Amino acid sequence: MSTESPSLPSRPAAGFNAAVLSQTTLRKPISYAGIGLHSGQKVNLKILPAPTGTGIRFRRMDLDGQPEIEARVENVSETNRSTTISRGNTKVQTGEHVLAALSGTGVTNAFIELDANEPPIADGSSLHFTRLIQETGIEAQNDTIEPIIITSPLELQVGETIMTVFPYDGFKITCTSADRGGQFTQFYTVDLTPETWAKDICAARTFCFFEEIEYLFNKGLIRGGSLENAVIIRDDAVLTNEPLRYQEEFVRHKILDIIGDLALLGRPLRGHVTAIRPGHAANCELARLILSKTRQPTIAAQTFAPPPEERQLNAIATMPTDTEIFEDTIQDGQGLDVNQIQKLLPHRYPFLMVDRVTNINGNKITALKNVSIGEPYFQGHFPNHPIMPGVLQLEAIAQVAGILMLRQAANVGKVAYFMSAKEVKWRKPVRPGDVIRIEVELTKSRGKIGRAQGTCYVGEEVVSEAVVTFTLVDP
Repeated sequence: MSTESPSLPSRPAAGFNAAVLSQTTLRKPISYAGIGLHSGQKVNLKILPAPTGTGIRFRRMDLDGQPEIEARVENVSETNRSTTISRGNTKVQTGEHVLAALSGTGVTNAFIELDANEPPIADGSSLHFTRLIQETGIEAQNDTIEPIIITSPLELQVGETIMTVFPYDGFKITCTSADRGGQFTQFYTVDLTPETWAKDICAARTFCFFEEIEYLFNKGLIRGGSLENAVIIRDDAVLTNEPLRYQEEFVRHKILDIIGDLALLGRPLRGHVTAIRPGHAANCELARLILSKTRQPTIAAQTFAPPPEERQLNAIATMPTDTEIFEDTIQDGQGLDVNQIQKLLPHRYPFLMVDRVTNINGNKITALKNVSIGEPYFQGHFPNHPIMPGVLQLEAIAQVAGILMLRQAANVGKVAYFMSAKEVKWRKPVRPGDVIRIEVELTKSRGKIGRAQGTCYVGEEVVSEAVVTFTLVDP
């Protein structure tokens, strides 16, 4: 078994671990064509240079208007066997291998154009993308980017996955992977630079267990999977069309996925990540945790330190009215982040059950709730078997329905009171690490009374549904 990856052109790592980095982009566009892992369809991919401040953006060339989605964890909508980001009805899945290649080589600004909903899987690793990026060259841009610096330890547990991140002068990942039967337990640690990425991580291929294949195929997944782009484990045998590229190829691919998912932070990370049995759901949950902790000092500074007088007067002069907020942020086809949601709903932690609205279209709305082990109700519901209470799923439906009413300019500032629920059904348990997609249709709106049909999904499975009625009142 070889522990060396195929040779790659190198790029100087100067400044990779610096406190402030230069933004970077590609010198020239690059192209690659292949098949999508899950769709099995041919996909054409281009990665283009982008101006400073762009970040990484996917662009769906096959859709009207060529809509874009920022590669940000706030846009993550599914984490079942890959990471999917969405904006409205536009989505891109399995982008983590391309994102890992850009992050590993140090690219901070790029457009990724696709003519399908997922990039080509190539050989199941990031090798081809890394080669193309380094062959075309990377150039520094005039502006800088500040990395996210971990200053105190953070810990996250999602099911059997444990992830922590510690302060560290660089970006280091230590990972242990194993299947549920304890087979093929592997350990690896890497101090990530463009050189170690190219030599030690980028060629590690995706893998799956033989007994999973039929289930995944029946779910409409891995239709483009083969021994050309994956390693298959069957009992004690490893099925592959070439020798393993690394002795610890499985855990190194887990590290590759972590790098790709943490690229959704939108900035380089400075810290030491440790992971035991990681997966896409936990990787994205860690990214959310890091961002939430990173933003706390900024929020505190804004709260307790008044701005300079000149800036304060300017802020007062330009502060939007409620109607202006409505007109600017709540249009059909757009989404709402949590800050915009809190302008409409009075709920706050631990009772705000909506993290993001992904799309509003007339009387229909789609929103997301990320279920974290940090939710306080898991302390008693139930110890050692955490399940989200069904009544809180019902509350989530009611809150999302309330947003549909409260988005109207005439209702801004009011409070939605939950009046009744009927036809309530709880079909599947919801556990930590799940992402609930809440779809609600407003079926009646007369005066201050509203009625809505709501359904909660995890992946494509219905977990709960209900018809809710509520009224709007002045606070």
